[in-house]
Amino acid sequence: MQTNLKISFIGGGNMAQALIGGLAGKLTAAENIHVVDVNPDALAVLAQRFGVRTAPAIDATLAASDVIVLAVKPQQMREVAAALAPYIKQQLVLSIAAGIRAVDLSRWLGGHGAIVRTMPNTPALVGMGITGLAAMPGVSATQKEAAESILQAVGQTVWLMDESQIDAVTAISGSGPAYVFYFIEAMQQAALELGLTAEQGKQLALATFAGATELAMQSAEPVAVLRERVTSKGGTTYAALTSLQASGVQQSIVQALHAAAARGKELGEEFGKD
Repeated sequence: MQTNLKISFIGGGNMAQALIGGLAGKLTAAENIHVVDVNPDALAVLAQRFGVRTAPAIDATLAASDVIVLAVKPQQMREVAAALAPYIKQQLVLSIAAGIRAVDLSRWLGGHGAIVRTMPNTPALVGMGITGLAAMPGVSATQKEAAESILQAVGQTVWLMDESQIDAVTAISGSGPAYVFYFIEAMQQAALELGLTAEQGKQLALATFAGATELAMQSAEPVAVLRERVTSKGGTTYAALTSLQASGVQQSIVQALHAAAARGKELGEEFGKD
């Protein structure tokens, strides 16, 4: 159902384009979406593809927005916030930038309190993302609903009790697609070494991941039970999993995700320094 929500995007990159594609003509009319980006080519594509309004720089137009989505690189956020601050009133500010803490963004925006920090992931590009959201105390119930609606345009959403949990979300789902691709690459390499073609290896690996994920999503049983059902003692799966366990793969994965979460926290401290 469409609303009259006026949404402005600062940044027109891949994630912004995914969100705009899920919103334009669905959650709100295309003419209600305003995109600011310094790249004229990106703006031309967005205007032609979705019919949204565009501009090369932040200006007073932003003051009329209900929601402002900050979709710029973390390194650019402080400068963008400084340019945006004069036009901030009661708007909801949604940040999809990794490593930028809401308290720092609020400070850069002159103490603005209606901020929702989010961590989407790249499957949003095909409408199958998942986003963790954390709201500052100044965000109203209506604004939380708006934030949820916007991010649900490209997938699922998970509300967090505390912003500090964003680092865990970053480690699990934000960076998560890279882990999956890494495992798929390994399966494709093994397929080649075992005599299959590159195309056969790719088809088998991708279909297996997609099918296993769908099975896990549809099943009420824990994934451990599903794994056990594929694993006959002394069989081929048992041989593979025994090798993985001997190599400490599971613990290595857990440690890797801890490293990702720790780096997320470090980035927040680095970007937030005065």
